[in-house]
Amino acid sequence: MHDTEQQISDKELAGCIDHTLLDATATKEQIEQLCREAKTYGFHTVCVNGRWVALAAELLAGSKVAVGGVVSLPLGAETTKIKVAQAKEAIFAGADEIDMVADLAAIIEGNSKYLQSQIQAVLKVCRSMRPAVVLKVIIESAALNHDQKIFACQAADRCGVDFIKTSTGMNPAGGATIEDIKLMKETAPNCKIKAAGGIKTAKQALEMLAAGAERIGTSSGIKIINEFKETGMT
Repeated sequence: MHDTEQQISDKELAGCIDHTLLDATATKEQIEQLCREAKTYGFHTVCVNGRWVALAAELLAGSKVAVGGVVSLPLGAETTKIKVAQAKEAIFAGADEIDMVADLAAIIEGNSKYLQSQIQAVLKVCRSMRPAVVLKVIIESAALNHDQKIFACQAADRCGVDFIKTSTGMNPAGGATIEDIKLMKETAPNCKIKAAGGIKTAKQALEMLAAGAERIGTSSGIKIINEFKETGMT
């Protein structure tokens, strides 16, 4: 962890953060503020509900900040047809990245055929775009046991998704843990890892990156960067 602390700058840390606002009660004004903050701080992506993707894309046009849209949040229980339609709609509205919740029942039951066919259907949409749209698959790791986590990661790795993401941040079971990041990195060597859910401090963010995460999903991005600068972690 200390190596990460010493080697990373506040700009590099900001560049690992998906600046997130997924509250059902979020308003246009709050989304506009989110986009302003993302540009000011240099966050990698803003992550918003489908309702707001077009607005975020419009506000961030010409900037370096990407737009992320969510699919099947928070339950992951929609049918494949609905997930594909949601992904297409978000992409046509301007999403550069898609964060999709995997079918948790399929993971728990060990139904690799259903799980993989659904992931592949959404991945096909993402890959058909030019440039290709990044797909992150959320496995809700805190709600799974050890074997289920491995099963989910191996399935996503076989499908060739870009990222596996720990959590929606909305499940009562909890969010990202260091142990899960390490396990995900180990069992899905071809995928990048996004840590999300309960990450509220610079220390937590740095620990997640040191454990192998390449992206951090958080609604506390500004607090994290300011804390990082104030405590002289650079």
